[in-house]
Amino acid sequence: MQENNNKFSFTYSAPTEAERREIENIRRQYKVEEKAQGGVERLRTLHSKVVGTATAISLAFGVGGTLIFGGGMALVLEFDKLVVGIILSVIGAIPIALAYPMYKRVLDDGKRKYGDEILRLSEDLLKKE
Repeated sequence: MQENNNKFSFTYSAPTEAERREIENIRRQYKVEEKAQGGVERLRTLHSKVVGTATAISLAFGVGGTLIFGGGMALVLEFDKLVVGIILSVIGAIPIALAYPMYKRVLDDGKRKYGDEILRLSEDLLKKE
């Protein structure tokens, strides 16, 4: 008959003080610290979000249209592809013409979305002075 020797063994060792410091140092590098934004920082963040989004979208529209327009002009001037080049240039002129109205539209949407909070924050900050 066989004897069953199933034993459980557990060994625990705590990290030394040097290991603990090293662990904390590594942990600090990976820990995402949320900064508590003050009123002015929050106001700046919201304002840059409104203006920055509108600017980025309108620039993308304008640059994309300019590249398409330039490609059409290159087809006309360098490769004698008159019809295709003119069509491509007209297609490229559309986003160029719409870049500023797109900026105004996105800016107005951002003002509607964040305007109340920006006004409330600015009033609070002005009252503190």
